[in-house]
Amino acid sequence: MNRRDFFSISSAAALFAHLGRRSSAADFPPIRQITKPPKFHWFGYYDKLQFSIDDRFVLCNQVDFENRSPRPDDTCTVGMIDLQNNDTWTPLGTTKAWCWQQGCMLQWIPGSESEVLWNDRDADRFVCRILDVKSGEKRTLQHPVYAVAPDGSWAIAPNFSRLNDMRPGYGYAGVPDTLPQVSAPETYGIARVDLKSGESRVLFSIADIVSKFPFEAEEPKRVKHWFNHLLVNPTGSRFVFLHRWRTPEGRHLTHMITADPDGSNVRLLISSGFVSHFIWKDASTILAYSKPRKDMEWGYFEFADDGSGRFVEIGKGVLVGDGHCTYLPGNRWILNDTYRDKNKIQHPHLFDTRTGRRFELGEMLLPDPYVTGSRFNEWRVDLHPRFSRSGMLVTIDSPSTGQGRQLHLIDIRGIVG
Repeated sequence: MNRRDFFSISSAAALFAHLGRRSSAADFPPIRQITKPPKFHWFGYYDKLQFSIDDRFVLCNQVDFENRSPRPDDTCTVGMIDLQNNDTWTPLGTTKAWCWQQGCMLQWIPGSESEVLWNDRDADRFVCRILDVKSGEKRTLQHPVYAVAPDGSWAIAPNFSRLNDMRPGYGYAGVPDTLPQVSAPETYGIARVDLKSGESRVLFSIADIVSKFPFEAEEPKRVKHWFNHLLVNPTGSRFVFLHRWRTPEGRHLTHMITADPDGSNVRLLISSGFVSHFIWKDASTILAYSKPRKDMEWGYFEFADDGSGRFVEIGKGVLVGDGHCTYLPGNRWILNDTYRDKNKIQHPHLFDTRTGRRFELGEMLLPDPYVTGSRFNEWRVDLHPRFSRSGMLVTIDSPSTGQGRQLHLIDIRGIVG
C-alpha cells in the first residue's frame, strides 16, 4: 500500500479545519476512512488480531443502528475489508452475541493464515464460530471465547452473562445471569477452551478467587464480583484477568491477577484496587494504567509478573490519562489513545520509549450522542487503536467524519518505519 491510497493532506486539512481544531492535518500521518455508510462499522477492543497475516484484510463488525443497547434479537454481521481492492467489504457471517465495546471477539486465529473466530448465540447458550475464509469450512464450539493463546490451540473466557449483568457493553444479551443475587458464584469462573476439540473446563470460580485474595468492602455479602479483560501472554505461559467488584452504592474496585494456563500458580499482581487498561509487554511484564499503591497517583507502570512486586513508571508527564495501550512489535513504541477532552476530541498517539517523545496521530471528534452523561456510556466509541502485523498500520473506530462509527486506517510508517 502506498501513500497515495490515503486521504490527501489538503482533504484531511479541510476536515480538521471544519472541526475547528488548532492542529493541522500536516501535523499527523496519512489517514483514511475504510468503511462507508449507511451501515455502521467498528471492530472493538485493542488486544485482538484484526489484520490478516499479510496486512491485506481487516476484520470488522457491521450493524444498521447505534446509540442504544443491543437486544437479544439484534443481529450483527461480521466481515473483512480488502485494503488492496478499494476497501471492498466481504461478509463472513452473523452473530447474536455482541456488544459495543468488544464486538463479538472477532479475530484471526494466531498461527493461521485463513481462520477467524467470533462468538455467537444458539438459543439459550453462547458458542464460538470458526471459519476458514479461503475454504469456507465452518465449525462451532459449544463455548464462547475471549482471549486466544499465541499458538492458536486454546482460549480462555469468563461468564458473559455475569459480565453483561455487571458491565453492559462488554457481555452479551440473550442469556441472563441465572445467579444475579449471588455475590461470588461457585459455578461462574474462567474457562479454558480447546479450539480443536471444543472441550472446555472451568479453571477456577469467582468464589475461589474471592476466598483466596482479600478485597476492600465493608459488607462483603452485599458486593457483586465478576471477571473481565482476560489476555494470554506472548508465549502462552501465563494469562491475566481483572477481578472486579461493586457495591449496591456503585463503588467499583479491581484486582489484577495472573495464572498459569491450567489455572495454577495464581498470583495477585496489583492489589491496590485501582487498575484500568493493560497489555503484556513480554512473557513476564505487564504495562497497566493503574495506581500500584493506594497512596500513589494514576500512571502507566510496567509490572514484573514474577512475585517480586517490582514496578516502574513509563512516560511520566507525557503519557497522561487512561488509554488503550499496546506495544508495537519490538517493544520500542507504545500505541495509545485518550478519552475525549474538553473540546470533545480523542487523541490517538505513539510514545517512543527510547526518547520519551509522544507523536500525535490525529484529532478525532466524538460528538455528544456517543457520550451521554458519562464516558462509561456503553455505546460510546473509544478509538481502541490496533496495529497491523507489520506494525506499520493502525486502525481506529471513530464517528469523527459525521457518518456514524466507521473504521479509519492510519499509516504510521513515517514515524516508526
